[in-house]
Formats: sequence, structure tokens, C-alpha cells
Amino acid sequence: MSLQSPNPLSSWDQNSSPCNWTGVLCNSPGNRVIALNLSGFGLAGSISPQIGNLSFLRSLELQNNQLRGALPTQMSDLFRLRVLNLSFNSLEGELPANMSKFTELRVLDLMTNKITGRIPEELIHLAKLEVLNLGRNLLSGVIPPSISNLSSLTTLNLGTNTLGGEIPAELGRLPNLEILDLTINNFTGTVPSSIYNMSSLGYLALASNNLWGELPTNMGDTLPNLWGINICINKFSGTIPGSLHNLTNIRIIRMADNLFEGTVPPGLGYLPFLEMYNIGFNKLVSVDNDELGFITSLTNSSGLKFLAFDGNLFEGEIPESIGNLSKVLSNLYMGGNRIHGNIPSSIRHLRGLALLNMSYNSISGEIPPEIGELQELQVLSLAGNQISGSIPSSLGNLRKLSEMELSGNQLLGQIPSTFKNFQSLLSLDLSNNMLNGSIPGEILNLPRLSTILNFSRNFLEGPLPQEIGKLESIVTIDLSNNLLSGNIPSTVRSCNSLEKLFMANNRLSGTIPNALGEVRGLETLDLSANQLSGSIPTILQELRALKILNLSSNDLEGTIPTGGIFSNLSNVHLEGNPKLCLSSGCDDTKGHRKLVIVSISIAVVITFVVCFKYGLGKKPSKAGDVYSYGVMLLELFTGKSPTHESFVGEVNLIKWVQSAFPSNLLQILDPQLLPLMGNSPDDEQSTIKLNCLTTIFGVGLSCTSASPDGRITMRDTLRKLITVKDTLVNNRSPVKKMKH
Repeated sequence: MSLQSPNPLSSWDQNSSPCNWTGVLCNSPGNRVIALNLSGFGLAGSISPQIGNLSFLRSLELQNNQLRGALPTQMSDLFRLRVLNLSFNSLEGELPANMSKFTELRVLDLMTNKITGRIPEELIHLAKLEVLNLGRNLLSGVIPPSISNLSSLTTLNLGTNTLGGEIPAELGRLPNLEILDLTINNFTGTVPSSIYNMSSLGYLALASNNLWGELPTNMGDTLPNLWGINICINKFSGTIPGSLHNLTNIRIIRMADNLFEGTVPPGLGYLPFLEMYNIGFNKLVSVDNDELGFITSLTNSSGLKFLAFDGNLFEGEIPESIGNLSKVLSNLYMGGNRIHGNIPSSIRHLRGLALLNMSYNSISGEIPPEIGELQELQVLSLAGNQISGSIPSSLGNLRKLSEMELSGNQLLGQIPSTFKNFQSLLSLDLSNNMLNGSIPGEILNLPRLSTILNFSRNFLEGPLPQEIGKLESIVTIDLSNNLLSGNIPSTVRSCNSLEKLFMANNRLSGTIPNALGEVRGLETLDLSANQLSGSIPTILQELRALKILNLSSNDLEGTIPTGGIFSNLSNVHLEGNPKLCLSSGCDDTKGHRKLVIVSISIAVVITFVVCFKYGLGKKPSKAGDVYSYGVMLLELFTGKSPTHESFVGEVNLIKWVQSAFPSNLLQILDPQLLPLMGNSPDDEQSTIKLNCLTTIFGVGLSCTSASPDGRITMRDTLRKLITVKDTLVNNRSPVKKMKH
């Protein structure tokens, strides 16, 4: 073993008695080393085989170090050992079978290492063992039923391994077991009834397995000493046993992510020591005449810190009594239900809240300004409701806020300037509302904003503030679908961590700044549907991380770059820019420019959709939604959606195309594409394009066949459309070199 500096074992001097060394305990008389405690000393390397020479050792504690390698076989010589704690290291290898010699061992703690292999049967010889902690390793196989012979066990922790099979019923024979932790493994089947009859059990943790079945209705009676239960992320079904609420000493009830149905049983008002109640993501419903009455019952649990009932089917209004919940409540999850009505102003009394999630309900009314009094709040999510009115400026008082989600509501007015106080904010999502006014520059100067800034789908107007360059750590910016105008600030070059930038569907003008080409980590750039002009900056082809570029529907002109992302146009959207041309040159006529761009757009859009959605180079899946793709293809080239007003009665998009296929396709072609097909039927280029068009519509109809068995496969779809793309690209008319 070696030591980190400074040396915590400076007292280990060979010229002095080991009994005077730090971490060493000797007996008296005899001066034999009986205990060695070097926990947290920064030890590194492997455990020396010479450890076996300390034959009188009763306690060896080396936890919280950086030890690695396998356990030396010489450790089995420590037959007097009662405590062996090597937890929180990086020890490897399998548990040696000769550990059976530790017949005096009371505590075996190897938690949080990298130990592999199976749990050895030889452990049954450790008859005096009280604590067996092997959690957070890489153990595999099954639990040996013989562990039930360890009758002195009070703690059995095998959590966070890769153990599998069924839970052996023999574990129920352990008469003194108080803690059973089997979380995060691969156990399957039902829980043996013997487990529910272990009267000594205080904590039962079975979370994150593949267990199923119903909980016994009387488990609260057969487990009278239970103070905690964690069965989250399994497939338990049935109802929550009401007898659990008879356990007046219970502190933890965690049942989230299962298939429980029915209502919350009565009795919650009689659990004074309850600290955590998590029943989220089940199929629970409200009591007809009480709706969310269990919230009122929980007000008697003065130590409640965590309450989650999100992802269920609860209905009703939030009671005013919510403000009477525990003063130490820090996490409140109630999103994803059918809750309606207003947010009570009494929420102001939950001064200890760090997280408040009411998202995706039917909550209406305005955001109560009193939420601004929750000074400890770090996460506020009210997204996906029907909340109206303006955003209270008092929210700016939440100086510890790290995440705010108000998206998908009906919020009006301007973004409060008080948001500049969010010095700890990491992400801000105000999208899908009806906010107006300009973007306050102060918000773009928040020092820790790093995850996402999403103001999309509002009515924000005015120019983009120069302060956008202050967002040096931001990963995603989405300002699309607003009324923003003016130039894109060159200060964007300072957004060093930016990966995704969405500014589509605004009124941005001017040229695309070269500064965007300096954002080296950019992966997605969408500037479509604006009023941008000028040429495409060639510096964009130097963005090696760029995977998707959408510049469509602008007024760009000039030569399309050929390097970088432009070398594979399947990931580039340029349609709707009639003045753009390929690098090989441009015709002086407007018509030919359109022809070139449409040839590109037809080929690119087809290939992009297929390759991006279904994965070019991957094995096509028959389960892919071929039908939906066919509808999309027909919609793309007719310019009509399946819900177009002209489709009435039995007439729909597919039947309409069928009626024109194959001889009258020009009659149903999108009018914007029609002029580009050519005027002369004898023209070779027109004939080629018409044949390609027939193939495209044929593919669309084959994808939308009424019989699933009659539909074309995605492999054949891809093959046909790539042929069309190659034909269009290889048969363009000669073009003149662009004049400068």
C-alpha cells in the first residue's frame, strides 16, 4: 500500500512500538495488535499479503480509501477477526471461499467495490455474522438459500449488483433480520410470503427489479416493526394495503413506478413520524367525495420531507390545507394528474420547499405571487397547464432557483425584469405561451445559465439583445416561432458551449454572421423561415460537429459551400431560397435557379427524411411506420395535408392521389413545383423528371396500401428513392459559371 501526501501515518516509526502508531490498537498485557483502523487515510495500491501475520487482529477497518486488487488469500489466517470493513474502495476479484475461516466474524462490509462472481456458499460457516453488506458491487448469480442458516443476521444488503433469479423463500427464516436490501438487481417473480411474515424486519428494500404480484392486505400487521419500505420501479399491482397506514412508527413509504390501482387508503393522518411518502407513477385515483383529501391527512406528519403522487389519475382541486404540510417539506411532486382549479395562496407557508412540480395537470388561474416567498425553492415546474395572466415579478425573489419550467400555459405579458436575480439558474423554459415584448438583456447575462433557454412559440418581438454572447455555458437556445427582428448579433461567437440553436420562424434579417462559424460545438442550427439575405458563410463548413443545418425559406443567394456538412446535403435544408445555386455554377435566369434548388430539395428532402428517421446503414425495421411515411411523402409533393378541407366524405389524400396515378400526376402536383417540371413533353429533362415523379408517387401509394402485408418495405422504399435522387442529380442541365 502507498499513501497520499501529506502522510497521515507519520507516526509509524519502526523505532517505536506499533502500539503507539496512528490507527493501531493493542491489547494489554501482550501488546498484540487487535485492531487496525485506517479508514479515510488515502491509502492506495493493494492489500499486502503480510496482513495475515496479524493473527490476533479482531477488527480491520480500511474503508474509504483507494485500495484495489483482489483480497489476499492470507486474510483467512485472521481467524479471530470480528469486524472486516473494506467498503468504498476499488477491490476486485471474487470473494475467496476460504473466508469460511472467519468463524468469529460479526461484520463483513465490502460495499462499493468491484467484486465479481457469485456469493460463495461457504459464507454459511460464518455462524456469528450479524451484518453482511455486499451492496454496490458486480456480483452475479442467485442468492444461495443457505444464507438462511446465518441466524444471527440483522442486516443483509445485496443491493446494486447483477443478481437474478427469484428471491429465495428461505430468507424468511432469518429470525433477527432487521434490514433487507435487494434493490437494483434482476430479481424476478413474486415476493415469497415468508418475507412478509418477518416480524423483526424494520426496512424492506426491493426497488428496481422485475418483481410482480400484490401486496398482502395484512402486511402492516405481520411486519409490526417496519419503519421503511421501498418497492419502487417494479410491477406490483393491486391496491395499497391499508394496514401500512397502521404502522405508526413508519418513516419511509416508497411505492412509485408500479401498477397500483384504487385510492389512497385512509389512515395517513396517524403517521406522525412519516418522512417520505412516494406513490408516484401508478394508476391511483381520487376518492369520489374526498378527491385530494389525503393531502389534509398528511398535515399531521410534522416531519414529512418528501411527498410525491405525480403520474397518477388524481382529480380535484388543491386544498388550502396544502399550506399546513410539514415546515420541513423539501420536495413536492404532484404533476401528471388531472388536478384542476387554482394554486392556493397558502402554498406560501411551505417555506422549506426546494422543489415544486405541478406540471401537466389542468391547473388554471394565475401564478400566485406568494410563490415568490419560497426562498429555498430550487426547482419550479408548472409546465403543461392552463395557467393564465402575467408572470409575477415576485418570482424574481427566488434567488436559489436553478430550474424554472412554465412552458405550455397561457401566460401573457412581458418577461419580468426581476428574472435578472436568478444568479443560480441553470435552465429556463417559458415556451408555448403568449408572452410579448422584448427579451430582457439582463436575463441573457445570468452567470450559471447552462442547460437550456427556451422562449419559443410566444409573441416576443424586437431585436436579439447583444447580451446573448454572455451565455458562454449554455447548451441549447430556442427562440423559434416568435416575432423577433433585426440582425443575429455577432456576439453569439462567445457561446462556447452552444450545441443547439433554434431561431426559425421569426423576422430576422441581414446576413448570417460569420460569428456562427466560431461556435465550434454547434450540432444543430435552424434559421429557417426568416428574412435572412446574402450568401451562406463558407465558415459554416468548418463546423465539424454540425449534424443538422436548416436555412430554408429565407432570401439567401450565391454559391452553396461544398465542405463540411455541405458535402452531404441530406442533413442540409436549403429549399425556399431560389437564388442559391450549386458550387458548379448558376444560370443567370431565375427559372434555372429554381430548377436547381428544387432538384436539390426533392433529392435532399427524400434522402434526409429516410436516412434521419430510419437510419441509413442500419437494418430497416418492418415495424417502422411505413404508412405514416407514405402519407408524409404524398403530402410533400401534393402540398395538401390529410386534413385538407377539400377532403370530404370518403375522399381522402390517398384516394385522391390514386385517382390521378399515373397519367394525371401533374394535375395534383403542388403548384409551387409545377412550373419546374418543364413545359415540353418532348424535352428530355421534363421526361426524366416526370418519370421520377411517377416513381415517388408510386412509392407513396405502396407505403399506404390498405393491407399492411401489401405495403412496400422500408428497404425497398429507400432503394427506390435513392435511385430518384441519383437520377435528378446526375441529369441536371449544364449550367453556366456564376458571374461575380
